[in-house]
Amino acid sequence: MQEVYIYDVVRTPRGRGKKNGALHEVKPIDLLTITLKALQERNPMPTEEIEDVLIGCVTPMGEQGGNIAKAAILYAGWSHQVAGMQLNRLCASGLDAINLAATKIRSGWEDCIVAGGVESMSRVKMGSDGGALQYDPAVISQVGFIPQGISADLIATIEGFTREELDTYALQSQQRAFEAQSNHYYDKSIVPVYDMNGLIILEKDEHLRPQTTLEVLASLPSAFAQIGASGFDRMAKMKYPFIESINHYHTAGNSSGIVDGAAAALLASPQKGEELGLIPRARIIAVATCSSEPTIMLEGTIPATQKVLRKAKMTAKDIDLWEMNEAFAAPVLKYQRVFDIPRDCFNVNGGAIALGHPLGATGTMLLGTLLDELERRDLHRGLVSMCVGGGMGVATIIERV
Repeated sequence: MQEVYIYDVVRTPRGRGKKNGALHEVKPIDLLTITLKALQERNPMPTEEIEDVLIGCVTPMGEQGGNIAKAAILYAGWSHQVAGMQLNRLCASGLDAINLAATKIRSGWEDCIVAGGVESMSRVKMGSDGGALQYDPAVISQVGFIPQGISADLIATIEGFTREELDTYALQSQQRAFEAQSNHYYDKSIVPVYDMNGLIILEKDEHLRPQTTLEVLASLPSAFAQIGASGFDRMAKMKYPFIESINHYHTAGNSSGIVDGAAAALLASPQKGEELGLIPRARIIAVATCSSEPTIMLEGTIPATQKVLRKAKMTAKDIDLWEMNEAFAAPVLKYQRVFDIPRDCFNVNGGAIALGHPLGATGTMLLGTLLDELERRDLHRGLVSMCVGGGMGVATIIERV
């Protein structure tokens, strides 16, 4: 089996996922095309050398439907020989696109692939694609599937996290993200978005709230108490009967934000990279996918990380920097506790609580953030993990070369 090298990772800034967000005027195919063109410009090579483009998208409806991967390949002016596939692993789609590309290259059956993701949450409403786990009462009641926010509150309750602990972590995310943005730590990967006249639409992430305080966060109402009272709390307690009541501590301030964005990464075998004159930045050591109990749902990162460490023949102490997607504060705090991760090497540049979570693209963005920070700090190994609806978890270990 051949090694898999990462040659580049690019992303758009994250725009607020509302009609007044900067990227609302930009179609999702344009967001994705911007990243494909940026990869080509930064890594000059004949596009026919790219054998496949794998793009994560969680809500493949309307403008994001119909295999946006292949549509963007053609729209970007790439060779018609380049294949494309849209995939959906829910919140981990952008990371699973990377992992699937890595397995294809590692097998030797393909040598050069672009993987990434896109989500325009301001233009294509989250959940608008429907699905049995979202809208079929018979399925929901049988499998015990509840909204993710209730799952996050369930974890907080079981683990004994206080509202102040969740808000304190959220404040840390805001502070770290603002520091990273102010110090240009994100700049290496970000590709600005321009309009048709060449004017800047957005050049940096706009979801941050650097002026927030613990007092402001503490004043925010629970985001999921009302929906929990509609019957979902009862469903959760049926699965976890030792819980008397669920503490609804998650709010808009300590949960991930809704944003627009796209990202793409260039992966290839060492032989193909050398043939094309590309300079490798890191190699993918191991990848893992798994699933866990579907009601509590957001703990899939734990078995996924255990699995990927086993595959890599490593322990947690072998990892220099960690990234776990900040879907909600409680699952992140539990993950940090389980693996005993030091504060100064975990989500060091903030995360989705501050920056937002463009569902299909986040995993690729996190990989790029991790790689940039490993290089900036002159460290070697990093691990990315993401919790996923239905209890799934995805994890990836990379190492600089």
